[in-house]
Amino acid sequence: MTKKLMTELTGLGQQVLVLQGGGALGAYQVGVYQALHEAGIEPDWVIGTSIGAINAAIIAGNAKADRMDRLREFWKRVEHGHWFDEMLPTALSTMMRNWSSVTGGLPAFFNPNPMAFLSPHATLGAEGAGYYSVDPLRETLGELVDFGLVNACEVRLTVGASCVRTSEMHYFDSRDMPLDLRHVLASGALPPAFPAVRIDDELYWDGGILSNTPVEVVFDDNPRRNSVVYAVHIWNPHGPEPQTIWEVMNRQKDVQYSSRASTHIKRQRQLHKLRHIITELAALVPDAQRTNADVAAMAAYGCPTRMHVIRLLAPALDYEDHSKDIDFSPSGIRARWDAGYRDTMRTLDQGPWRAEVDPLEGFVLHEAMGGRMVETPASAAV
Repeated sequence: MTKKLMTELTGLGQQVLVLQGGGALGAYQVGVYQALHEAGIEPDWVIGTSIGAINAAIIAGNAKADRMDRLREFWKRVEHGHWFDEMLPTALSTMMRNWSSVTGGLPAFFNPNPMAFLSPHATLGAEGAGYYSVDPLRETLGELVDFGLVNACEVRLTVGASCVRTSEMHYFDSRDMPLDLRHVLASGALPPAFPAVRIDDELYWDGGILSNTPVEVVFDDNPRRNSVVYAVHIWNPHGPEPQTIWEVMNRQKDVQYSSRASTHIKRQRQLHKLRHIITELAALVPDAQRTNADVAAMAAYGCPTRMHVIRLLAPALDYEDHSKDIDFSPSGIRARWDAGYRDTMRTLDQGPWRAEVDPLEGFVLHEAMGGRMVETPASAAV
């Protein structure tokens, strides 16, 4: 079954894993990767923002046999609040654990910057202006990621960051340039918690500020290739109307960090269908006219590639609130990790890519919520 599945999916094109930013919610992504890994499906290209960039770098920066061990090691190191889970009720444990993270930092991730807490007007410098130092994360990733392997580009790595000066999204891509630790740290430099990172005389903040779902990189790649894109959404784009301020704060984060994903999908479905239509129309042009420069230029807008986008939506957990992205408790990490693994295995078992496809469709969306396929009507394409 595994060999058949591998053959099916690799036959559809390159395998691309796209990972959102979201702090502790990134444990769900590791469960997704574990399911793919056990099914024998390894990504050709990993794209990430913030915590997604960290997980992506660990995947791309290790040999296939070592990736799961390195991911386990990272998430083990950043666990926090064991005794809160063991001694207190869930609601109180969450509050106390999160307060401890805010005041004391997280092991192997970040430490408080005392000068920043003394005054918001303290002069800390452009590369030090943050409430926390990420020196522990720098050390952790230095031990867990081999940038020699990253730059060998066996697995292509792309990480997104926001340019502080221009407010533009920038993607650092191992296909086009050597990457190092700075690029991953820049992708996760969420202000005002973490300071900006300087790369080639520019300062960068967390890519999630501008695009927390960096899937557009695949759609706009040049040259485009047939692809299976596993887009892992750890912030829920769908949710009920909030009734309390507490619920408002939780829903606000989901809306903000879902990052216009539905809009991107609608636009890309339109564009890819138009590209297929242009390709079909160009085939109807008489041979004698195809060498005409104007006709050839217009025909070049066509593209016959097809992308199967498997959109994996993480379900909400019990007792989840607006602080869920700093819930690095062992139980929280385990619950999200298990959910990602379980949901992905269910989705792979269902094989939604096997359904018949309209020849004119270049973008085929398969959406799964908690491992259950969600119907995506044709109207979503317009």
